Amino acid sequence: MKKVILSTVLCAVLSLSFTSCRDSKKAESAKEAMHESADKAGEAIEDAADATGEALEDAADATENAVENAVDATGEALENAADATEDAIKETSDKVKKEANKIGDDK
Repeated sequence: MKKVILSTVLCAVLSLSFTSCRDSKKAESAKEAMHESADKAGEAIEDAADATGEALEDAADATENAVENAVDATGEALENAADATEDAIKETSDKVKKEANKIGDDK
């Protein structure tokens, strides 16, 4: 974007610099046009910088939200895994106790 704007300004300056010096009115209008072009180019560069800053802020916010969601999902998955492990241990413990009771009853 900067290259396009700077190229446009350069072309405007070069085209205006080749005007004749004999007619002072044309020279003055060329100077005014050059200043206006430079002002517009400066404004366009500022607008582009502002838009870039806003885009970076939006990207940072989106990244932050994505990280928060990933952390939340990971926490929930860990809790679910812990619950499932606890349930499996209880079931296994109950089965071991039943088998131990069967062995004790058989004697």
